[in-house]
Amino acid sequence: MKNNRTFKSLFTAFTAVLVLALGFQACVPLEENPGEVQLAPGAYTDISELSLGVTGIYASLRNASQWSTFYVNGWSGDDITTHKASNKADFREHDQRAITNENSRTLSNWRNIYGMIFNANTVLKNIGDTKFTGQEDEQNRLLGEIYFLRGAMFFHLARVHGRIAIPTTPDIDFDIQLASQEEVYAQIESDFMQAANLLPDIYPGVNDGAPRPNSGSAKAMLARLYLDWAGFPLRDNSKYALAASTAQDVINNASSHGFELDENPGDMWSIANKFTKESVWTLVYCVSCGTRNGKFARLGWPSDNRGWGETFAEIRYFEDFPEGARKNATYRMDADWINFSDQVTPVFRKIVGPVEEDDYAVGRHFSDRSDYYMRYAEVLLIYAEASARAGNANAASWEALNKVRRRAAGLDFNATYASAVPQRVRNADNTAWEDHPTLTYQDVSGGDLADLTVTERKWELAGEWIRWNDLVRLELVADAFANRNPQVTPDVVNGGIISVQNEVIGSTGTDNYFAPIPIREIELLPGLGN
Repeated sequence: MKNNRTFKSLFTAFTAVLVLALGFQACVPLEENPGEVQLAPGAYTDISELSLGVTGIYASLRNASQWSTFYVNGWSGDDITTHKASNKADFREHDQRAITNENSRTLSNWRNIYGMIFNANTVLKNIGDTKFTGQEDEQNRLLGEIYFLRGAMFFHLARVHGRIAIPTTPDIDFDIQLASQEEVYAQIESDFMQAANLLPDIYPGVNDGAPRPNSGSAKAMLARLYLDWAGFPLRDNSKYALAASTAQDVINNASSHGFELDENPGDMWSIANKFTKESVWTLVYCVSCGTRNGKFARLGWPSDNRGWGETFAEIRYFEDFPEGARKNATYRMDADWINFSDQVTPVFRKIVGPVEEDDYAVGRHFSDRSDYYMRYAEVLLIYAEASARAGNANAASWEALNKVRRRAAGLDFNATYASAVPQRVRNADNTAWEDHPTLTYQDVSGGDLADLTVTERKWELAGEWIRWNDLVRLELVADAFANRNPQVTPDVVNGGIISVQNEVIGSTGTDNYFAPIPIREIELLPGLGN
């Protein structure tokens, strides 16, 4: 397998990405005082050229990630569904696990990501062995970002397709083929390790939430990689120990990286709190700057509420979700969804935002909301699960799980609760906490820690386009979709029980866990079909 840069089609994609990057020169919200961006051609002679090359990739990333297409595989999960009709056919293919090799969203995602990878490879070639004397720290930060971004994009695409091509130079290779799964993961591991070695503990001069990643961001993504590596398709159980130790490193140094849990599980899902220390890598948008987020606000409402009906919540998942502060933070519990005339499905608060921002969000397509590509809560849960599966569970493993559980109950996540106490929820106007009249909470310290943590991940990460990855790595797809029926919510309009939207029609076996390579890419580069 040749590890070189490819692609007639991706060369075309690069040209488009370059134009887009130049178009974002005026405003890229990477830090408080964003500068212009471009992809500087040729060997770099000044560190400012390296900086422009890096920020150019961020511009391309935001242009791609502002659309739901960037997270297209998220509709495969049992937590998210899309509209049953309208123009959402490509999302429905993922929703119903009947993805064709002509899916235009999959193709767009593929080309956008390889465009960014091409740009990263170009920057690395342009810098070569050049050393900017007296500017070593800045140079290392920028190089660390390049490796981080390339690793993140390889990983993002691998979670959709499994085996992918892994070009590491901008040189054209028309004979490129798909790498083995082992080679794909090894390349991602190498990039994140390079990033962790080059990036500082915390990136200087940026907002909370690592809008420019730090070494902790790279290690967190590496821990996520190891957890996937230990599951399907490679099932390399040795990676559980690596996932645990890498996540533990992030936890032990969380304050140095600027990471911590947000006190209120609902605060993150708002414009007002778009820079949260809970995010270990944040994609930041700014409508007035020209980098707008088109995945939230009206896209989570049906037409009943002036919405565009793209991202809804699965009914059975909503029905099963434990009551309490976290459910109130995840869903719009005030939404009268069973009486919607358009699509009868619950509404994600994580998508449409809190009620206090409705005046801004309802009917608005674009938002200043941030994407939390990975959260600190996930790092804690990786540590708990991986240490259990590696046979190294200890008091710290249980504490990692309990921190997330306490926060979900509206309680102080740093306290301990050996006996049952009332759970807490926000009051009706969201100004204070109050005891829930029927729900109680108690820390867990026994049982199957791995299974408990997987269940906790199910609830904690709902609606964030990543549930599908857990179903894949743990080979739970068939079980998860078998659980969609029966639903129990009465259909007040038609009688009986509300039916499942977008029934799964494709295979739920391992043969259908990954999306096919786009046929237009295979036609241009036949090696991708092998």
